[in-house]
Amino acid sequence: MAAYPRKELEEMVDLWLSANKKAEQEGDWISNLSALYTEDAEYSWNMGPNREFIASNRQQIEEWALGAHMEGFEKWRYPYEKILIDEQLGEVIGIWRQVAPVKREDGSEYEVAGLGGSWFRYGGDFKWCWQRDFFDLDNAKSMFMELAADGKLDASVKQRLSKLAKGQQLPGVYPLHTEPAFAKKCWGLLVMIRIVLFGK
Repeated sequence: MAAYPRKELEEMVDLWLSANKKAEQEGDWISNLSALYTEDAEYSWNMGPNREFIASNRQQIEEWALGAHMEGFEKWRYPYEKILIDEQLGEVIGIWRQVAPVKREDGSEYEVAGLGGSWFRYGGDFKWCWQRDFFDLDNAKSMFMELAADGKLDASVKQRLSKLAKGQQLPGVYPLHTEPAFAKKCWGLLVMIRIVLFGK
């Protein structure tokens, strides 16, 4: 991997953070972020012990990562708490939080517990060529359940849960290995129970 001037990487980070803030304000992740990836960029994250999301080019990043997978999360905020830059490797790690666009009755924010983050590889020309997100999936699920119980879970997120309960998958989701049929049935049943309890 090539070394890059630190100043250039710092400018890239500033550009990225500004684009993220604009995306949060406008609820438009595609228009604000897609141009910051190379044509052959890869973007991935883990979805539990049996599933992985992978987008293998900028078009898939636009349509899947910033499009289909962000439905219902357009107005969520992901404030960055810490940025680490390695100019020799051309890599950046950003640590962020996940904050819902609604508040509890007592005025406190719905926020996913713990921290999440993104690991980036710079591709030059102020674009990322690789990104890997990481976060606590159980904490995220717990937050969705609390939002649903309080009647504040976005309708499109409920529809996503309904699709999962029917065995449908979002684009770009691949199995890490063959999942036992029993586990699939249990997962679908759990999702269906949630939908019945908290609404479709």
